[in-house]
Amino acid sequence: MNSTLCLSRPIRSFSLASFQNRKFVEAKQFKPQLTSCLIESSKLKCFGSVNSRTGLRAHQQLRDDSGESRRILSRRVRVSSNDAQFGSLPNKGGTESSSFAEFITSERVKVVAMLALALALCNADRVVMSVAIVPLSLAHGWSRSFSGIVQSSFLWGYLISPIAGGTLVDYYGGKVVMAWGVTLWSLATFLTPWAAENSLWALLFARAMLGVAEGVALPCMNNMVARWFPPTERARAVAMAMAGFQLGNAIGLTLSPILMSQGGIFGPFVIFGLCGFLWVLVWLSATSSTPDRSSQISKYELDYIMNKRPKSHAVENKPKTKMIPPFRRLLSKMPTWSLIVANSMHSWGFFVILSWMPIYFNSVHHVDLRQAAWFSAVPWSMMALTGYLAGLWSDTLIRNGTSITLTRKIMQSIGFIGPAIALIGLTAAKSPSTASAWLSLAVGLKAFSHCGFLVNLQEIAPHYSGVLHGISNTAGTFAAILGTVGAGFFVELVGSFQGFLFLTSLLYFLAALFYNIFSTGERVNFDETAVS
Repeated sequence: MNSTLCLSRPIRSFSLASFQNRKFVEAKQFKPQLTSCLIESSKLKCFGSVNSRTGLRAHQQLRDDSGESRRILSRRVRVSSNDAQFGSLPNKGGTESSSFAEFITSERVKVVAMLALALALCNADRVVMSVAIVPLSLAHGWSRSFSGIVQSSFLWGYLISPIAGGTLVDYYGGKVVMAWGVTLWSLATFLTPWAAENSLWALLFARAMLGVAEGVALPCMNNMVARWFPPTERARAVAMAMAGFQLGNAIGLTLSPILMSQGGIFGPFVIFGLCGFLWVLVWLSATSSTPDRSSQISKYELDYIMNKRPKSHAVENKPKTKMIPPFRRLLSKMPTWSLIVANSMHSWGFFVILSWMPIYFNSVHHVDLRQAAWFSAVPWSMMALTGYLAGLWSDTLIRNGTSITLTRKIMQSIGFIGPAIALIGLTAAKSPSTASAWLSLAVGLKAFSHCGFLVNLQEIAPHYSGVLHGISNTAGTFAAILGTVGAGFFVELVGSFQGFLFLTSLLYFLAALFYNIFSTGERVNFDETAVS
């Protein structure tokens, strides 16, 4: 049989294009052997209608003299028709999609898993004081108002750090700043018992330092996700990281009483602080700031990330962001204000629910405070689950051709209008179980906003996502303080929790409307004075 005619047949296993596919070749040193492989393959007699599996076996036979090459081939070469079912071959647009198996075992998922653990520790360290404040107040004779000051001292620090932290993240990268942040907030948590025993000012300073350090957590998460994930996977990645953030509430609320019963009032502070130090050691040794600096990433995954990312969003390929960002230009664009409003409303609802729902169940439905804590903790687990499902749906919409702008608006609308309706249902609930169901629905749907404004930060300002997150987070902290403190004054004046929930519901509707009018999924030019 003529070898020329043989090679003209549709044999994908041995075409040059196939061997040059990133899926088939792991390293550049593999390429020089391609020509000899093609020459040898042309000498095969039964080569006409050979299928991919036969071709693979023939190719492996020809490479018997190189055991290392055969191992690379068996690990990286996948030419059976099954690949098409998982979208691992080039699609019509010329780009590749990642299979679920590749995604879940990839280096980028390891990075986001570490981010989720950090955010879980972030929230656990934050809420442990909510459990410890009762025995601490009894032991030191603190009044209810002073107990409120101790709890709010966290927000003092959290108020001032996001903008500075976001600027540092844009300049130095998420890996370094996150390592310092976790180290400092773990140290503050670990030293809280010592501070509480020695000085009230030391205790307040330790809690404020906790807030300062934790202010960099979300900007760092956004920075790392923008560097490690292509746009079609970012919503999923943020959802995974924020699932850890929400589970941190449940972890802190449920484990703290157990640890306190075994190790005293300060047991949770010591354990959570030590866990933070351990996390930092793993983070520094097992992750890198960008995919191209990773020593453990495969060439296929690196090429997949780099080729799926728009060139304009290649954060690490651009010169470092200026240390002093263009605040005036950032605040001159309406998409920035859509993010500020969304973050403010998100924080308002988050802290109102976190702080007041146990008391709501106790005062309105006459539930024991320990049961009320459980009623309030269940929705956060619900939020972690629905957040990941929202991320999957969001990424699917974009892959199927829905514009990024429309996708973000859909997610944000569900994340705000859904809780607004659910809170109205909560006010009408007649039993604790029904009220808990409505609350779980409100918090669960609230997670959709993570795939709205939280991902949108990376899209409109990839080089300023850290500082932009800091600006919106500072506004959100103001809103959280106003909502948490305002709820108490509102209930005292009006005498009804339901009225404040109606107000929160109305604000959710207005914030959703504002975001839908002014937000965009396109990159906004913040480096020039001209309107983009």
